[in-house]
Amino acid sequence: MSRTIIITSKDQERLEKLIQLQEEFTAASKAPLQELKAELKRAIISEPQDIPHDVITMRSQVLLKDLSSGEEMVYTLVYPDEADMMEGKISVLAPIGMAILGYRENDRVEWAIPEGIAYLKVEKILFQPEASGNFDL
Repeated sequence: MSRTIIITSKDQERLEKLIQLQEEFTAASKAPLQELKAELKRAIISEPQDIPHDVITMRSQVLLKDLSSGEEMVYTLVYPDEADMMEGKISVLAPIGMAILGYRENDRVEWAIPEGIAYLKVEKILFQPEASGNFDL
């Protein structure tokens, strides 16, 4: 399913560098990198100061709701070297990280898990760097 996401020009630049480095120096599967590349190609690019405050950007903290179980979870979307599941920091290269990038509050997110498809709803953006005036996070 194709979707249009919104990302900041800074996030786009950093993510493209990340993809390039990962492709060059990582022996791991390249499939997530190809997926992220495709997402970036389809994305609407916004200047950081112009991005709507209800969009998940890098380093945003979000409240997600599992539509199957009703369970709520809080995650912060981060770069791979900052990921720490114990702290709720998920990598943009993780399937759920890639799935939520560029989504907005009230959007429904589908993402493939071993058991099938997980259906999530973006309940609320708890923190977005750009909304708080921080364009360099």
